[in-house]
Amino acid sequence: ICWRQGLCFRNRTMLRVRCLRGGSRGAEAAHLIGAMLGRSLTGWVQRAFQSTSSAAAAQPQHAFVEEHVTEPVHQECPVCSYNEWDPLEEVIVGRAENAHVPPFTVEVKANTYEKYWPFYQKHGGRSFPADHLKKAVAEIEEMCNILSHEGVTVRRPEPIDWSLEYKTPDFTSSGMYAAMPRDILMVVGNEIIEAPMAWRARFFEYRAYRPLIKEYFKKGAKWTTAPKPTMADELYDQDYPIRTVEDRHKLAAEGKFVTTEHEPCFDAADFIRAGRDLFVQRSQVTNYMGIEWMRRHLAPDYKIHIISFKDPNPMHIDATFNIIGPGLVLSNPDRPCRQIEMFKKAGWTIVKPPTPLIPDDHPLWMSSKWLSMNVLMLDEKRVMVDANEASIQKMFENLGIKTIKVNIRHANSLGGGFHCWTTDVRRRGTLQSYFH
Repeated sequence: ICWRQGLCFRNRTMLRVRCLRGGSRGAEAAHLIGAMLGRSLTGWVQRAFQSTSSAAAAQPQHAFVEEHVTEPVHQECPVCSYNEWDPLEEVIVGRAENAHVPPFTVEVKANTYEKYWPFYQKHGGRSFPADHLKKAVAEIEEMCNILSHEGVTVRRPEPIDWSLEYKTPDFTSSGMYAAMPRDILMVVGNEIIEAPMAWRARFFEYRAYRPLIKEYFKKGAKWTTAPKPTMADELYDQDYPIRTVEDRHKLAAEGKFVTTEHEPCFDAADFIRAGRDLFVQRSQVTNYMGIEWMRRHLAPDYKIHIISFKDPNPMHIDATFNIIGPGLVLSNPDRPCRQIEMFKKAGWTIVKPPTPLIPDDHPLWMSSKWLSMNVLMLDEKRVMVDANEASIQKMFENLGIKTIKVNIRHANSLGGGFHCWTTDVRRRGTLQSYFH
């Protein structure tokens, strides 16, 4: 008889038994073990061996297999990603369908530029302009086709009606979209982490991704949901003083943001991964409590490093500091990193991307022009880049990286580039240290 220890769930011990020799006595032994559940593991295994060893020796040497197993059959986990550049095998791409403008609340006001405030005041709670949205949907469909052509499996969230109003004990809001999976989902190793978010309009955004996450979980992935904030008024500085860009610079430099430390909150897109080291910024949507939750959750296998930038409106790190290879990072020249020296001392190469070419009259309701550097690495030598940004294409070619050119100019208006519009589910690689 060959014995293999099983798993313990909620203080119950389960033994998996394979009877490879021993005939009917082996089957009897399996039932005997089931009756002994609840006793000490050591005791009943010893007794089982004593009661069956002589019988097993006396039985004819023919095979008999009986297996009672309730846990899922072991298979390779479909979720595994440690950094931003290993060969990409599977990715989630967001949806522009049914996207709605978030209501113009204090946290939305703090994350948008004054020239777009009239747009939010007029369209908050309504659909984005229909013609613009239609073009964005078509662009993302083409992006998915190109990813598939490059050998990447593409998955999509569920279409949801974001116009529905919802009410919690603390606030009332309508929804927004499931366009930017990078904001809400982070993969660290074989674990999917759902971020708690910080905008009320995104409170139920996770619902669009739950069918996918459940599928990955059933196939072996770990699934963690960070503590969901109440998003009560206390989470926000209701009197956050926003008047000019200079005000924003001053407040950010002083460490003052619209989100308070009332409870943990963070968007996953404020973190960026480099093997055992993750880098994060305190921003308008990610507070220190949220960062500390992540630090404790991922310790001791991973280290969290807080970095900061000269940025008047910090929200999501990947259009400011985008790691594109081992020891290779794009660093926004308009938002210099205050801790850049520690990367230089670690031997990293710092690349400053060229000024974006996007026209001033193109609407960017939820982001800056620097989406040009918000690229998606397919591997160390291939990058998905904006088809309209010739200067950054040339920069990548000079680095020896092939550019996969895709136009998502209208999709950019919804708040993200290629990195934002995706969450990598599986990259072919191993856990390593790149920051010493």
